[in-house]
Amino acid sequence: MSAVDGLLGYCRAGFEPELAAEYTARAAEAGLGAYAKTERNSGVVQLLGADGAGLAAALPWRDLVFARQSLRLLAELRGLDPRDRLTPLLAALSDRGLCFGDVWVEHPDSEAGRPLSGLARAFGNALRPALRRHGLLAPAEDARLPRLHVCLLAGDHALLAVADPKTTSPWPLGIPRLRIHGDAPSRSAAKLEEAITVLLDPDERARRLQAGMYAADLGAAPGGWSWILARRYLRVWAIDNGPLAESAHATGLIEHVRADGFRWQPPQTLEWMVCDMVEQPRRVADRIATWLREGWCRQTIFNLKLPMKKRWDETVLCLDLLRERTGMPLDIRARQLYHDREEITVYARRSRSE
Repeated sequence: MSAVDGLLGYCRAGFEPELAAEYTARAAEAGLGAYAKTERNSGVVQLLGADGAGLAAALPWRDLVFARQSLRLLAELRGLDPRDRLTPLLAALSDRGLCFGDVWVEHPDSEAGRPLSGLARAFGNALRPALRRHGLLAPAEDARLPRLHVCLLAGDHALLAVADPKTTSPWPLGIPRLRIHGDAPSRSAAKLEEAITVLLDPDERARRLQAGMYAADLGAAPGGWSWILARRYLRVWAIDNGPLAESAHATGLIEHVRADGFRWQPPQTLEWMVCDMVEQPRRVADRIATWLREGWCRQTIFNLKLPMKKRWDETVLCLDLLRERTGMPLDIRARQLYHDREEITVYARRSRSE
């Protein structure tokens, strides 16, 4: 067992370099010297070399783009005996003066990590009563207390980390479990549903997605994103020269406009504009800036399709371009969602609007 201090981040397998670059850049901006440790396609990144509490405060999960989850590291356990993994884990926690409100035993969402799901479930069932016997876990789940995370990298290798439930992802592995109705026009509908779930809190969803609001969906065909908005009873202009699926028309709330999403302008100020067009990310960012600057919409959710290389650099460039060309204060939240692939999803809103 070795004590470590820093952060543990979960990400999409293959995007470890992007999270590592983001971690180190954000730490440097905060004046905290730290370095990233990872392996390609592992689905996890460690940020080491600086105080974990300071890093967690300076790099909160909600401000990170490529982290599905971000936790404070406590210890690394190697060479675990399959016959007794509990003893070294309890020893690693015994002198920290912590009592946890919950414990999640997880594994990376990667090719190597997914086979560990059965072990994670079984070990979690054995770990909970053992923690309670040692006074390390509350008798019942308590969100006021820190949450223990055990990340199994292999049967004999685990990372221990701690989370503040108020400032970290509320979903195991940082992946919300969503069910999209079979009538959805496309699988991309899940991206917008996840974006609404992850990028907006419950109060924002209630206030900013109200029945009767007007929205536009640029590059809408076959209508997956329009369909998600219509299911929340928004009235949607679906802008695309291509056809919409019958299930989109069947909502009765979607008007199909055959036009170019980069040229069409709304006849009135809309509450929402959404966009999932396959286009160069800088061109998309520039068009979104026009919509916000001209007051054509109050808020937007859109995707940026990233290049194969220097994806963190492109992300920074596009978000800076959006701020610069909008020319007004913006509330920007960006995340690589579970349903994203080579892309990120961004929520942007004029800060002075409600």
